[in-house]
Amino acid sequence: QVLLVESGGGVVQAGGSLRLSCAASGRTVSVHDMGWFRRAPGKEREEREFVAGRSWSGDIYYADSVKGRFSVSVDNAKNTIDVQMNSLKPEDTAVYYCGAFTFKSNSWGQGTQVTVSS
Repeated sequence: QVLLVESGGGVVQAGGSLRLSCAASGRTVSVHDMGWFRRAPGKEREEREFVAGRSWSGDIYYADSVKGRFSVSVDNAKNTIDVQMNSLKPEDTAVYYCGAFTFKSNSWGQGTQVTVSS
């Protein structure tokens, strides 16, 4: 079992910045991919949307919608993955979730709300 704890959400005006942090604990040695996902208001019945993440090889990937605005940083020693979100837009408003994936299971954090006002 991998436990994920997120922090850093909040309310910001369009054009502003926020930084989200995720700390993993437990069986982190089994994790091959980690990333950030989000679910926008009114889409509670849909799958979480991929935002950015790190693959097992260490490569960082971004959704097209956030490229050039969001930046992921990973600290393997501390088992953390952060995302710096700049130039935020109202459409970035969502609950953001940290995810960690092993070959046997997926783990999710509790989610942190990001609200971008226009």
